[in-house]
Amino acid sequence: MPNWSNVCADFPALHQNVGSKPLVYLDNAATTQRPQAVIDALDHFYRHDNANVHRGLHALSMRATDAYEGARARVARFLNAAAPEEIIFTRGTTESINLVAASWTTVNLRPGDVILLTEMEHHSNLVPWQLAAKRTGATLRFVPITGDEGRLDLSQLDRLLTPEVKLFAFTHVSNTLGTINPAAELCAKARTLGIVTVVDGAQSIGHLPVDVRAIGCDFFAFSGHKMGGPTGIGGLYGRRELLDIMPPWQGGGGMISHVDFLESRWKPSPERFEAGTPNIADAIALGAACDYLDGLGRDRIAAHDRELAELAHQRLSVLPGIRLLGPAHGRSSVVSFAFTDIHAHDIVTFADEDGVALRGGHHCNQPLMRKLGLTGTTRASFYVYNNAGEVETLVATLQKILKFFR
Repeated sequence: MPNWSNVCADFPALHQNVGSKPLVYLDNAATTQRPQAVIDALDHFYRHDNANVHRGLHALSMRATDAYEGARARVARFLNAAAPEEIIFTRGTTESINLVAASWTTVNLRPGDVILLTEMEHHSNLVPWQLAAKRTGATLRFVPITGDEGRLDLSQLDRLLTPEVKLFAFTHVSNTLGTINPAAELCAKARTLGIVTVVDGAQSIGHLPVDVRAIGCDFFAFSGHKMGGPTGIGGLYGRRELLDIMPPWQGGGGMISHVDFLESRWKPSPERFEAGTPNIADAIALGAACDYLDGLGRDRIAAHDRELAELAHQRLSVLPGIRLLGPAHGRSSVVSFAFTDIHAHDIVTFADEDGVALRGGHHCNQPLMRKLGLTGTTRASFYVYNNAGEVETLVATLQKILKFFR
């Protein structure tokens, strides 16, 4: 079992002051910090193995190719995919969802079809489907949420899952509410009706054990920088039988098997969807992030993050005039709150003077905010290097801010 008090030592960026105060980093839902092991993986590649992958016959290229494809296999094991070929490297969750929205929908959606989403979706799991609906003539439909508690109203599923629904896309964990959706249950329900499922795993990939075969999803999108990996790298898991009948999203080198002046033929997945020189170093470092998290134990990470979030929810609930969003129990690592008389940006700005890094705004959840009658919230989000003492620092900082404004 990890000694959580020692985990912070693995993350160099955390050992600094903001002004005169030690950094308390509570903006992990936006991006996590990187452990030294991930930084070392990047450094090693650029110092020793830097070359382009695939087709190269010299030593550096072969080493780079082995490491890059080794990282794909490592990510596949991390997600329990059936094979490495089911993992496509992308820039992150947003690009992964856009890939499905641009490619799968081209050959599978027609006017009158329905894309089912939820009212808690991040813009990255909303805007791509809006574009796809406009392009194909499909329409959008939404599973409602149950007010401030922020759970999906599952009693509405039978009414919403009609024969017109061809695809159901939903977030695994809400980046605003902290709600953990019953992904396996939702995917099983959709599968019985022949509906393809897309799971936005941006907020679950680094915080929960993720097993795509147990979930039963058709696609799973995630970002490396939400799990201790680099920015600019992430992935899309897709069932092989779906990927191999989807048209390419981008054209270029590396994704073709044959090219004439007038037409081309495509390689199978994953090469079909990785045109051009890939993000080699960051993919390798993403594999190192998988090693690091599995070394801590993802069941233990989930328990640690849940304990801190529930503690924060409990401690914040006593502050006068606060409105807390999301479930009090069984939540993930995110705690969002609002005060009627203090703007979220003011709270974040004043908290920064105490070295506490929070995030304020709509969190790319504008429709959800309007549904809740808010313009934005302040969000504290926790990870493996945070502790109960930092929750108390957050509470003390908010008490000081309330005293100043009131």
